[in-house]
Amino acid sequence: MSGRIRVRFLDTRPLRGSQPFRDLWIGTSVSQLGGQIGNVAVLAQVWDLTGSPVGTGAIGLATGLPMLLFGLLGGALADTVDRRALVRATTTGQLLVAAALCAQALAHNRNVLLLLALVALATVFSALGAPARRTFPVRLLPGDQVAAGLALTNVSFQATMLAGPAAAGLIIARWDFPAAYGIQAVAMAVSMLAVIRLPAMRPEGGEGTASERGGGWRRRAKGGGIGRALGKGGGRRRAERGGWRIVLRRPTLWGSMATDLAATLLAMPVALFPLVNEIRFGGNPRTLGLFLSAVAVGGITAGLLSGTVTRWRRGGLVQLSAAVVWGLALAGFGLAGPLWLALGCLAAAGAADTVSVVTRSALVQWETPDAYRGRVSSVEHVIGVAGPELGNFRGGLLASATSAPFSLVLGGVSAVLAVLAVAATNAPLRAYRTPSHGGADTDAGPVPDADLAVASGQVP
Repeated sequence: MSGRIRVRFLDTRPLRGSQPFRDLWIGTSVSQLGGQIGNVAVLAQVWDLTGSPVGTGAIGLATGLPMLLFGLLGGALADTVDRRALVRATTTGQLLVAAALCAQALAHNRNVLLLLALVALATVFSALGAPARRTFPVRLLPGDQVAAGLALTNVSFQATMLAGPAAAGLIIARWDFPAAYGIQAVAMAVSMLAVIRLPAMRPEGGEGTASERGGGWRRRAKGGGIGRALGKGGGRRRAERGGWRIVLRRPTLWGSMATDLAATLLAMPVALFPLVNEIRFGGNPRTLGLFLSAVAVGGITAGLLSGTVTRWRRGGLVQLSAAVVWGLALAGFGLAGPLWLALGCLAAAGAADTVSVVTRSALVQWETPDAYRGRVSSVEHVIGVAGPELGNFRGGLLASATSAPFSLVLGGVSAVLAVLAVAATNAPLRAYRTPSHGGADTDAGPVPDADLAVASGQVP
């Protein structure tokens, strides 16, 4: 009986069985909490300096553009150099920027451009290191625990989204901006210590996954330094494009990422929260906070119950189903009248998002040979950043031309139809199965599945 109960709840085997993963999880959780506190401090300080929504909107440009410009380069580097060393260097950069943010706050900086420049610089370091960091769980855990490890990471992320903004408000109200940025710097130092304790992780050879070894994709990634990654005769451009090329050549990869892009681009609701709150609930700021909290609560709940999800072998169908639930829940939010129903729909959407992220990330990591995981992870990361931002922009434009409920309902229904179209046209994704057991094959890719000769082991 106890075994059956454990299956239904959060699978903690990665924390109990792998000290390197446990160190990484603790460091990542602390850095995410510090990052949430720092993000709220930036938002509040920019508003304090400008008093304009244009100013706060500029934060999106300061983060979005560097991510798009440097995210793919980070993937190319992750497939060329020691990934631990790369993450250590970029985490050091983030630590120094957090210290600079604290210093400018202590100096009572009144120049918003300086503040935004520091935000952009921090994003550059994050973009360069994120693809390498995303490959760590698959190298540190046995194959049958990768999805559980990614679920644990997602739970910590959802928890920091819930606790971070509330903590930031208290910290800023009592001690002002320098304290918030100082806590962010300390959190990055903790993350640095966790990365230093990890083993070295150079990219392994690129013989391909088990399914590819029978199909002739036998190119092997050549080792070397950063020079080879950025290369001769346009090597940098080829390296950055390599992630997209690999994704487009594998139906499971492009299908999984297309599912995520359809869900976020067509049905992202956050930009419409203030308008929905205004027209239905009198613009009460507490209600607006409840909207954001409901999504996080749903995500945390799904994460705590992820022990069941991470043991389901039909990873492709799980992600497709979760994306459909996401679209339907947000369409329901657009139609909901009572507050309890609106919050319930948002919680369901948050839970579906967590399930989708867990299954997608595991599929992407295990369907990609290790020599290419950095580049493919960078594509996944860029889609994960750009999709929601563009989706919020799309939803806001449509709502300004029509209404917030219409935008939400149309977006949710459109997302469901787009996901069903991916499911109908991508048989490999529908049929995808994760391995029932086995360890990480860091050189050749996934452990072969008895039926499909593929394997898997997801943010967070």
